[in-house]
Amino acid sequence: MNIIIYTLIILTFFYFLLKWSASVPSKKITKSLRFFSLLIFIILAVLFAIGGKFLLTLPLTLISLALIKLKGLSLFQIFSLFRLIQTLRQSGRFSFNKSQRNNPSSISVAEAYKILNLNIDNKPTKELVNQAYIKIQKKIHPDISPETSRLSAIVNEAKDIVLRDIS
Repeated sequence: MNIIIYTLIILTFFYFLLKWSASVPSKKITKSLRFFSLLIFIILAVLFAIGGKFLLTLPLTLISLALIKLKGLSLFQIFSLFRLIQTLRQSGRFSFNKSQRNNPSSISVAEAYKILNLNIDNKPTKELVNQAYIKIQKKIHPDISPETSRLSAIVNEAKDIVLRDIS
């Protein structure tokens, strides 16, 4: 009985964590998680070194070095994809139900900026829009996963709308 309660508590915690991450800018999440992960790995490596467990310090040190050098981890890509899906679900443009197709009406300008993670107040350049578009498409392109073809079509439409708004 206790296992069920603990499982429900853990799942509830992760649900609210993912819900929170959908509203926070992905760069802030990336920097915070990388910093805290790095800090935890360094502290554990030092504690293991002090305790004489030198064999355990090597993997933690290597992970810490990888966090410093890498530009992105798959965990951060999952957060970004989750944010995109949440944005589209809130606007009614995406559902996990395959029988329901995406809304044929066009996306508003504000939604297009939000889908591409761009700030509507600061008019971005074409290069910035293309960079944001490519960053998202690398994660959801239909060649990578056929299930994401609807998401890819929505992101294509959002890019076109933002580019029309800029020019």
